[in-house]
Amino acid sequence: MQIQIDQARLLNELQTLATFTDAEPDTEGTAVTRVVFSADDLRARAWLKELATAEGFEARDDAVGNIFIRWVGREPNLPAVATGSHTDAIPHAGMYDGTVGVLGGLEAMRALKRRGFQPRRSIELVMFTSEEPTRFGIGCLGSRLLSGTLDPTRAEALQDKDEAPLGTVRTSAGFTGPLSSVRLPASHYHAWIELHIEQGPLLERESIPLGIVTSIAAPAGYCFTITGFGGHAGALLMPDRKDALCAAAELILSVEKHTLATGAIDTVATVGTCAVHPGAVNSVPSRVVLQLDIRDTNPDRRESVMQDIRRDCEDLRQRRKVTITEELVNADAPAQSSPHIVQLMEETCSSQGIPYKKMVSRAYHDSLFMAALAPMAMLFIPCRNGVSHRPDEYAKPEDIALGTTILAQVLAKLASE
Repeated sequence: MQIQIDQARLLNELQTLATFTDAEPDTEGTAVTRVVFSADDLRARAWLKELATAEGFEARDDAVGNIFIRWVGREPNLPAVATGSHTDAIPHAGMYDGTVGVLGGLEAMRALKRRGFQPRRSIELVMFTSEEPTRFGIGCLGSRLLSGTLDPTRAEALQDKDEAPLGTVRTSAGFTGPLSSVRLPASHYHAWIELHIEQGPLLERESIPLGIVTSIAAPAGYCFTITGFGGHAGALLMPDRKDALCAAAELILSVEKHTLATGAIDTVATVGTCAVHPGAVNSVPSRVVLQLDIRDTNPDRRESVMQDIRRDCEDLRQRRKVTITEELVNADAPAQSSPHIVQLMEETCSSQGIPYKKMVSRAYHDSLFMAALAPMAMLFIPCRNGVSHRPDEYAKPEDIALGTTILAQVLAKLASE
């Protein structure tokens, strides 16, 4: 089926969405800050629903703010085919992460409708709440609740930096009802596919226009608190010190060492935050809190790295006379793409002579959790220099349009099954 994407309209909508931000202008690109339930986030949501209803699609919200835009099929009682992503953005991010999947999904539905296609199954676009962990400290909040991966009671009690619980914040934003109502039954969707920028350099580096994701790496998050003994930087003698930051530095290097030692390209680990107390140049650090993100396509290998890190922690306790506590924030399983959807994407690309690369997604997405609800796959397009979560994040218009075209064609096939 030949599909005509309105590239100019799609790009204009991406640029318009980027104006819903409170980030300061940046000379390197388009800076976007759109934290969940902020004024800019709520304005973006309202604008998206206006676009959808103008096309005759149905739009609704659930209790956590996930948006569902449905094109009702000829047999509306059948499980629907779905696509989508997120529109929230971390502070000072770019304009393509997540948004390509949301607005590209909307344009795919419009293009099929313009073509005169009549879906047997309904096609639904989902805009997920809080894919980014910026406000409540946990990523993919909406899709975790949809899939039943996150307990609603625990979710309701999540707090932002001002100690405002999710329950209060979402209600103030206009999203009411019990969070237990968010979960969807396993039979709700026939298939799920997400269009996204790669957020890595491989497609651009190899001059390949499309990536077909075969699996999504499993993320785990840990919080380590190292407690030593602080004091005056001049008066506390070196032999008497129990410097928490020095111990934390060794722990960070331990993470790097053991991750590299696996020899596996799919094992990655990052200590992304380091909170030092009291944080004064003339005071020996008495407490440090580290947050660790570790990911792998193999959860057993991921756990093996953690065991090596724990052994080093025990050595640090003995040698540096500090205490180290470990808290598990989250530990998710990897997700495998549906062989059927992957095959459909391969056939669609091959029939048009479009090169593609089968690849692993090392960043995790809402699709990781949607895999618990339906057969899942993802489609990647290149991004310049592999850059993401920065104002200079960029995807070429022709790559966005091509990804949206393939998405539309695959959605049409799935909706006809």
